Amino acid sequence: QGELVESGGGLVQAGGSLRLSCAASGRTFRGYAMGWFRQAPGKEREFVATITWGRGSTQYADSVKGRFTISRDNAKSTVYLQMNSLKPEDTAVYYCTRSNDRWGGPSQNPGGYDYWGQGTQVTVSS
Repeated sequence: QGELVESGGGLVQAGGSLRLSCAASGRTFRGYAMGWFRQAPGKEREFVATITWGRGSTQYADSVKGRFTISRDNAKSTVYLQMNSLKPEDTAVYYCTRSNDRWGGPSQNPGGYDYWGQGTQVTVSS
């Protein structure tokens, strides 16, 4: 089968940075938009960022715009999330996910994704 494996989470002080990675193995990566979502305790899973396959078009949640950057290395089947100027409210489990629409555009709806990683914890202390 295959999987999405996230890494790079951890504990960081407010104002610090982290880079999350998501490696895709065994699943088709080519042609699919990839996304990052997050879920804090007691809250719904929320969209963070997405990037398309071809032009690498990106979209971001308003709460992270200007601080987070999503990118992808198609040769390595890996997508990244660079997180700068982290805030305590960014604390959550971050999930990598693959779109269910090959060659399609970006989506901010979790229903637009089918495969999900196991998640990586990001904790930002004040």
